[in-house]
Amino acid sequence: MSYTRDPRVDAYIDALPDWQQAICQEVRDLVHAADPEVEETVKRTRQPYFVLDGNICALLAAKDHVNVFVYDGAIVSDPEGIITAGHGNKTARTVAFKEGETINARALKAMFQQIIANNRAGGWRKLKGRTQM
Repeated sequence: MSYTRDPRVDAYIDALPDWQQAICQEVRDLVHAADPEVEETVKRTRQPYFVLDGNICALLAAKDHVNVFVYDGAIVSDPEGIITAGHGNKTARTVAFKEGETINARALKAMFQQIIANNRAGGWRKLKGRTQM
């Protein structure tokens, strides 16, 4: 898959253990596959973010897992139960992957595509406001 890489995101991923690199690279490929216009950046000094008309997701490697923060305002459905934390969070939820776990690529890509569609429609805050009227 060909896309423009941010060298700061490369540096973040390259500094991780091999198993975390593999997870981060697969997530990176999935978010770019969700839409070819996705851009990479770094926020909060060193954390990789993937954006398109707003935040889509961010990566954060921890000691024994990798967190993928999905910025959906908890409005994107999760029919396959891939969200592992942040169910009550008003901004982002988390999909965590431990060493040896398989990423449900189909479900995660679908979630990314819905977040992108929501971003293009004005963002989850605007959309959530519509449903609460």
